[in-house]
Amino acid sequence: MLKKLGKHSNILKSASMASISEGTENRGSMWDLDQKIDQPMDEEAGQLKNAYRQKRISKLLLLRLAFQSLGVVYGDLGTSPLYVFYNTFPHGVKDSDDVVGALSLIIYSLTLVPLLKYVFIVCRANDNGQGGTFALYSLLCRHANVNTIPNRHRTDEDLTTYSRFRFHEDSFAAKTRQWLEKHSSRKNALLLLVLVGTCMVIGDGILTPAISVLSASGGIKVDHPKMSNDIVVLVAVVILVGLFSLQHYGTDKVGWLFAPIVLLWFLVIGGIGIYNIWKYDSSVLRAFSPVYLYRYLKNGGKDGWTSLGGILLSITGTEALFADLAHFPVLAVQLAFTVIVFPCLLLAYSGQAAYLVNHQDDVVDAFYHSIPDSIYWPVFVVATLAAIVASQATISATFSIIKQALALGCFPRVKVVHTSKNFLGQVYIPDINWILMVLCIAVTAGFRNPNQIGNAYGTAVVIVMLATTFLMILIMLLVWRWHWILVLIFTALSLLVELTYFSAVLFKVDQGGWVPLVIAAAFLLVMVVWHYGNVKRYEFEMHSKVSMAWILGLGPSLGLVRVPGIGLVYTELASGVPSIFSHFITNLPAIHSVVVFVCVKYLPVYTVPEEERFLVKRIGPKTFHMFRCVARYGYKDLHKKDEDFEEKLFHNLSIFVRLESMMEGCTDSEEYSLYGQQTAESRDCLLDNGNTMSEFDPTVESRDSIVPANSPLRYLNIGPGSSRHTSSLNEIDELEFLNSCRDAGVVHILGNTVIKARKDSSLYKKIAVDYIYAFLRKICREHSVIFNVPHESLLNVGQVFYV
Repeated sequence: MLKKLGKHSNILKSASMASISEGTENRGSMWDLDQKIDQPMDEEAGQLKNAYRQKRISKLLLLRLAFQSLGVVYGDLGTSPLYVFYNTFPHGVKDSDDVVGALSLIIYSLTLVPLLKYVFIVCRANDNGQGGTFALYSLLCRHANVNTIPNRHRTDEDLTTYSRFRFHEDSFAAKTRQWLEKHSSRKNALLLLVLVGTCMVIGDGILTPAISVLSASGGIKVDHPKMSNDIVVLVAVVILVGLFSLQHYGTDKVGWLFAPIVLLWFLVIGGIGIYNIWKYDSSVLRAFSPVYLYRYLKNGGKDGWTSLGGILLSITGTEALFADLAHFPVLAVQLAFTVIVFPCLLLAYSGQAAYLVNHQDDVVDAFYHSIPDSIYWPVFVVATLAAIVASQATISATFSIIKQALALGCFPRVKVVHTSKNFLGQVYIPDINWILMVLCIAVTAGFRNPNQIGNAYGTAVVIVMLATTFLMILIMLLVWRWHWILVLIFTALSLLVELTYFSAVLFKVDQGGWVPLVIAAAFLLVMVVWHYGNVKRYEFEMHSKVSMAWILGLGPSLGLVRVPGIGLVYTELASGVPSIFSHFITNLPAIHSVVVFVCVKYLPVYTVPEEERFLVKRIGPKTFHMFRCVARYGYKDLHKKDEDFEEKLFHNLSIFVRLESMMEGCTDSEEYSLYGQQTAESRDCLLDNGNTMSEFDPTVESRDSIVPANSPLRYLNIGPGSSRHTSSLNEIDELEFLNSCRDAGVVHILGNTVIKARKDSSLYKKIAVDYIYAFLRKICREHSVIFNVPHESLLNVGQVFYV
């Protein structure tokens, strides 16, 4: 039956693909198509008409998505003209040629980094549409065994979202993978690189609102020169408080406003740029020649070199461009940048340069000084709204990347709220929101000057770019399998630009550049210590698993009093019986009639489809009534969103029981195939890091079967006669037993494992484990809240172990 279904599906798929290709290849003119449509409708004309309509709709959809991407993706990059020239020339402009040289650097920076590197190369490295450093890391985890928590299993690779490419073992990609997997230190270094990039993105979430809103608010003082700077700072702080206070509503309700605001902003700055070029000095367009870039760096000396830190701000928001990629196709993002963003930014910077050539004393707040008086206040309002949208984009990106860090076990458990029913990636994290607000206000009120905030901002941006470059090298080798010469060219060009900027921002560490370093160091310490504690807990559970021989020795009733009800034992293990079980029954010799070991497992994929989420298997003989359920999630999924998680678990458990009973009567074992995940020959394999039970895992009986609980039962061939009748009776009996136990009550048993450093441990380890990790466990959310477990049916089992 499977073969027939597969054959029919392939025929349908081939037919649909043929129809699509036929429609796209017949690209006649609209007149020719209309002529054909007016003729008597035959099959060919119908296909042509449908193809034309689909093509027209797809173009309109692409344009709409490109328009919407402006508000989400390009807000941060678009507000850079507010503060770039001031941060480039904080001590004033000495020569008009310096302005032209700075403009030339801005033009080529925008061309090389956002346009060529990110929009046309890095954005292609998305994980099913997801962007950011964790998306790159997830791609690498699927193509190489570099995950620091060894819970990988071959059944995970059969997920529809677990896309990966296989390569020849003698290829350069295979050698690169072997080099990465050979030593755990290389895996840890790769994770550390990802965490550093993540911490810098969090720093962006603090610095972007500060510099954008403060620079936009500075327009008040331009029109009223005698106004105190304290009022400007106060206005910025009020706007920031309002911005962070509204985060819990999410961007879904007001997101439709973002794209029009940002589009209006780009058109305004582009129009003002054209006006200034025409009015003041069109000769600044000679900056498109790289000769002026060379002269600027040659004649500028140390001051010219350090001014690169200000020019770097012209490409800030580029990393947010990649991190916020989630809801838009790459083609839409590329279209929006090349048609709207890139030309308008070039015009805006060229217009400011033309104004500064003739008004060198107005470099402070150069953007506002270059606005014509007749439209000053409308532009000020649009600039403020654009700054708010830009801040919103980076704050949302921060929430998203922390959610991904949670899924990888690299961040303490915090409350995550989905703010949109339509978009999975829109989340709100209350604890992080208020931390960001306090730090953002502290930076704004503490520095009171966009120049010093800009120095800090540049440091964070260039470090994120460097982290992305190193990850992209591995992506090109392992995922794309590019020739090493192409990888070398990409690496050389990227590092040439980014290391140049990095050397420039090092001169400004003492002028505000230390801020993101301190913030990143604090978050990095939290992430590293938390991940270390999670790895040690997992290793402890792996090494202290209960052997199946011990379980079987307990007898049919496990040597215990089996009380009515179902016990859900939560564990991080996807194989074997956890030590929490033996610890529990040793101290309390009674267990529920049905025991289900529940493992909530996060995979390096952006999402796990609902129908593929659960894996169910039996542990030991049927008389034990012991099962394991592995619930798999992606880094964009939210476990607590499954409010009916318990209902889904029992539904899948019931399907498994029916399926297992029907399997006993199978006459043709070769026909047993479920989504290609398991065959009858692999039924004795377990979730044991890819090894067979007989080779590795002595904790589970050989009769263990791992099957997707939602597998279609019609795919099985059931044997005739009494075997089918007997299996049906067994199925009914066990299902009735499960239902009766569920009616008696469900108890959620959670392990409360506490780790402590050994007495002979080093001082650093004692501080990290006994103080920092213990403090983080104390203030973070409990497992029961994350798992959405009712308090009245919760049972905590405590354990202490030393590392």
